[in-house]
Order: sequence, then structure tokens, then C-alpha cells
Amino acid sequence: MFAEIFFIAASLVAVFSALAMLIARSPVQSALWLILVMLCVAGLYVTLNAEFIAVVQVLVYAGAIMVLFLFVIMLLNLSAVPEIDRIDGKKVTGFILFTVILAQLVYVTATTSESLSSAVVSAESGSALNIAEALFTRYVLPFEIIGILLLVATVGAVILAKRTFE
Repeated sequence: MFAEIFFIAASLVAVFSALAMLIARSPVQSALWLILVMLCVAGLYVTLNAEFIAVVQVLVYAGAIMVLFLFVIMLLNLSAVPEIDRIDGKKVTGFILFTVILAQLVYVTATTSESLSSAVVSAESGSALNIAEALFTRYVLPFEIIGILLLVATVGAVILAKRTFE
């Protein structure tokens, strides 16, 4: 009973924190709200008996990546978000496309029972050994592709930052 109450409470806090992150005027406040969202997601992982993923969520995302985000925000000296003067057609088109793609993603996820059952199985067996075995046997190709994508994104970010400072 306690796990269900904690799951509901953490879910509600995560949703409200995500909304507060979107509404916040200051980038620093927005980043702090995002840290709270990540901590709540780690709590949700704990209720699903995926302790390893919860610890990785806190250490990697709420810890290292959000510290990096806050460092970049403070380095760039970002102030509050400026007021929007007019509605841009490109932004409206982008929002509509985003909504359509999100609806398709939700539909495919909801209608595919196999992916949901595999997610439940992986959440139930959230030990580091089970995750490593699945990651380096069944999902080795997607794992390597994601690694290459992250490397390319990092190199691109370094090149763009170097061009900005020169």
C-alpha cells in the first residue's frame, strides 16, 4: 500500500514540477525544477524495483548533466526569457508537427503490447547484471549506434563552441 501511495505522490510531484519547469521565467529556476523531476523519476524507478536505474538516474542525470546545464546557463549569463511580441508561422508549424508526431508516438506505444510487456520485464529485473546482459547481447547494435551519435553530437558542439569564441 505504501509503494502505491508513494508512486502516485512521486508521479504528481513530477508532473507539477515539469509544468513549473516550463512556466519558469528564469533558466536557473527551470533547471532546478528539472532536477526535481529527475529525482521524482528516480523514486518511480525505486517503486518498480529498478534500484540500479534509479541510482544511475540520480548520479548521471540529476547530478552530472544538470550541473553541466547549470554551469552553461551561468557561463552564458542568461537572463529571464524575453516576451514574445508576435506569433511566428514557423513556430506554429513546428508546434503542430510536434503534436502530430507525439500523437503518433503515443498511439504506437499504446497499441504495441509487446514493447510494454518487455518494459515491465526489464523493470522487474532491474539489477545491473540483467541490464548489462540485455544491453550487450540483445541490444548491442542500438547501444553502439547511440554511442556514435553521442560522439558526433559532442564533436559538433565543441566545433560550434570553438567557432563562437574565436
